[in-house]
Parts: sequence; structure tokens; C-alpha cells
Amino acid sequence: MWACCAALWLPSVAFADAQAGATKAAVCSACHGLTGNSTTGEYPSLAGQTARYLYLQLRDFKAGRRSDPRMSPMAANLSPDDMHDLADYFASQKLVATDFKADAVKVDAGRKKSEELLCTMCHLGGFTGQNEMPRVAGQQYTYIVKQLQDFRAKNRTNDAGNMTSVTKTLTDADIENLANYIANLQ
Repeated sequence: MWACCAALWLPSVAFADAQAGATKAAVCSACHGLTGNSTTGEYPSLAGQTARYLYLQLRDFKAGRRSDPRMSPMAANLSPDDMHDLADYFASQKLVATDFKADAVKVDAGRKKSEELLCTMCHLGGFTGQNEMPRVAGQQYTYIVKQLQDFRAKNRTNDAGNMTSVTKTLTDADIENLANYIANLQ
């Protein structure tokens, strides 16, 4: 009895709801694919991404810390609960391998460059991500290239400058090699 009454006095806590996220994600499938598996490099795959990262990106799009002509308007009317629900839904989905055919020479060069840059210090071994660090393994090749270019050009800065400092000395060939390596990981 006491526990029940005590629970009534506690402030309510919102919990993310992946099932509610599934309903809310219907509009997302037009770009990000069914269950968050994009079929084009223009849009990232969201399936299997960390929920924390997804939430933070949605929050940043809404707040204007990250900008995209398609995504910013989509995030504008999302509530924090919506963002948590969507993040939990996409995080619970299974990433499907892309049909990208990597160049073996570029994959090897990209692996070496990633070791030189210590990429796995943040993205973990296998580039599986953690917390606010995204899983980039198996991501769409074209999307990886664009994000690395955007960080290098300082067009994307919502990460406290971490990726800008990593990418500032990358050549276009380095970016292509890294993208071949990372997109090839599953």
C-alpha cells in the first residue's frame, strides 16, 4: 500500500516507447526505408543505430544545431517524447546489409587510415558506435562520403568539433577510402 501511495507522489517519468515509435516512423520510411534501412546513399540507414545518437540528432535538427533542407522541417514539430520513441524504434531494428561493392584496395587503404586516425577510440571496434557516437559500419557509402566532407568543410558542426578536427587534413582520396572501408563493415 505504502509503495503504491509513494509512487503517486513521485514525478511522472516519460519512457520511450518503441511501439509508438513504429507508428510515428511511417513518415520516415519514405527516405530512410522500411524499418530504417535506406536504399539510397542520399539518406542514412537508421536501423540499429544507437538510440542516444538518434535522439541527439533529432534534437539538434529541431534546435538548428544541425541543418538539412529535408530533415530540419521534419524534426521541427517533434516533441522530446516523439524523438525518444523514434530513436528507440529505429535502434531496435536490424540493419540490413547494403548492396555496395567495395574496392578491396580502397578498403585496405581506408582501414589503414582509420587506424592512423584512431577512429575506433570513439566509434569502437567494428565501428559499431556507442551512446552519442554513431554506428557507421554498413552505412550507405554516399552518405559516409558526404558526412566526412561536411565535417571537413565545417558544414556540419554539431559534435563539439571532434570530427572537424579529425577530418581537416583528409584528402578526397582518404574520404573515399574510409567510406569504402566503413561501408564494407557489417
